[in-house]
Parts: sequence; C-alpha cells; structure tokens
Amino acid sequence: MNETIALQAAEWFFRLQEPEATEADRQACAVWREADPMHEAAWQRAQQVSATLGALPGKLAHATLQRSHLKSRRRAVKTLALLVVAGTAGWQGWRSEPVRLRLAQYSTRTGERRQIQLADGTAVHLNTSTGINTIMDANRRLIALETGEVLIQTGKGQTPAGHVAYHPLVVATRHGQLKPLGTRFIVRQSAEEIQLAVLEGAVEITTHEGERRVIPAGWQTRFNDEAIMPPSAVAPNADSWTRGVLHVREMRLADFAAELSRYRPGVVRCAPEVAELKISGAFQLADTDQVFASLPMVLPVKVSYLTRYWVTFNAPSAGA
Repeated sequence: MNETIALQAAEWFFRLQEPEATEADRQACAVWREADPMHEAAWQRAQQVSATLGALPGKLAHATLQRSHLKSRRRAVKTLALLVVAGTAGWQGWRSEPVRLRLAQYSTRTGERRQIQLADGTAVHLNTSTGINTIMDANRRLIALETGEVLIQTGKGQTPAGHVAYHPLVVATRHGQLKPLGTRFIVRQSAEEIQLAVLEGAVEITTHEGERRVIPAGWQTRFNDEAIMPPSAVAPNADSWTRGVLHVREMRLADFAAELSRYRPGVVRCAPEVAELKISGAFQLADTDQVFASLPMVLPVKVSYLTRYWVTFNAPSAGA
C-alpha cells in the first residue's frame, strides 16, 4: 500500500469523524475514493483497521485512535496510516504491549517512575514500563491502562473549565473496568489478569463478562474477563514502589528475580535449585546492581553476569 495514499485515507477518515464534518466533506471524500482504485482500497482498509481495533476487549485499542487520546490529531492520522500500510500484521503489532506503550499519552521507560496530575485533580503514579491514555472533559473521565502499573489518587472531579463533573472516574483495563469511590488504589495489568489493591475508599470492579464486586480499603484481589478472585489483605508497603523501594517478605527468590527484572533492561533469571529460597527486606530500585551484589550476603546464592543485561542467580557451586 502506497504511504501517501494511506495518509490521505487516514486524513479523510478522521475528517469525517469530526462533529463539524459537512455533507460537502463527505461528497469530497467520495470523489477522492472514486478517483483511483488504490484510493478505495486504502479507504476500505482504514475502515477495516478501525473495525478490527474496535472489536478488541473493552474497545481500548479503538479508543486509542481517537484524537482525544493522542497528543495531536496528526499523530492519530500517522498511526492509522501506518496500520493501513502494514495490514493484518500491523494490527496484531498494535495489540502488543511495546507498541501500546510507545503510543501512550503518558508513559515511562524501563526503570522509570513518573507522577502526573490530570485536569480533574486526579494524581497518577506510573511505575516502570507503564502507559496510559486519558479523557478528562465535561462529559467523560477516563483513564485507560494500556500496560504496566499505576497508583491513582482520585481528584474532586473538576473539569478544565473549573466546573464540577458529575461523571464518575472510570479506569479501563484489558479485563474489565474499575470505578473508584473516593479512593487511592493500585492497578497492575498483565496479559492474564489485573491485580487491584485498595489503599483508601473502595473500588467497584466490572469484568468484561459482567461480574461485579466492590473491594474496600485494605483489601486486594485479582480478576480476568470472567471472574474476580476472593479478596485478601493488602500487603504492607504495597505502594513503596512510588518511593523507589521494593519491600518483600518471605518472597520466593524466583519471584524476586522476576520482580527486579521489571526495573532494568535485559534478563534476570533464577536457577531452579535456588528458586524456592525466601527473601525479605527493603531494596532500592534505582540500583539493581547493588541489590544483586548484596544477595550472597543474605542467601546461599551466586550472582552471575553473562553480560550486563543477562543476570542469573545460581547455587554457589554452580558455574557462571
């Protein structure tokens, strides 16, 4: 597919989505489509891309194409044009977390943390490798978690114009939506499930299959499209990552390695013979190499570097 034609098709697509689009615009688009068979093919592919993305769970991908979710209309046009050129393979790529992270309105890189304040006063802490898109206006208050983990402190619902918005805040995830009820809470998303920890107030979960449950302060749970797991008590210091600290208590070393791998590029692995060792403590996330250096002082392990980006926890007698 010709890139110039794909851009033209994307321009027409978004022009006709605008509330001020006129009948003259629609007729001009029809003239453009009829001028060349390649124009019509690009137009049909743009429609197909939109329909395909709109069919994803929660319609999050389709929403991401909307102008209000991106930094500019031009960026939205370029994104759609790219998918028109790429075809089906490109649509599948759109669904991948790296692509969604790169195109998110607000995002963090590996090992980075960031705090933002939205127009309604809501504060959002983004953990490592996290991306969100937002809509904050008089008609809708939405945070779409594309990938990663956030801590959200809900605001008072002030719109950009300074008027109170009576629309509840909604947090959209891959497996369902959350409605916070004057609260502070953590949401972590993976392909398989969503983890929710409520620190203050309460949060209502609605899965894509329609199951509902309200989780009060001090409780956490996991859910997917179909089910919400039984709640358990929130772990102490669940929000310590916002301060750059990882608190663990009796955590399996294999799980500890997986957790640390979120905060540094490359691979962190744990050999099976030491995977079940338990570790407790508070660890600084800004210097994972220092964390690795301290492990042999508290556990019978050897830390081996194949390269700077490939680290393995072994038994002391194991080879590097």
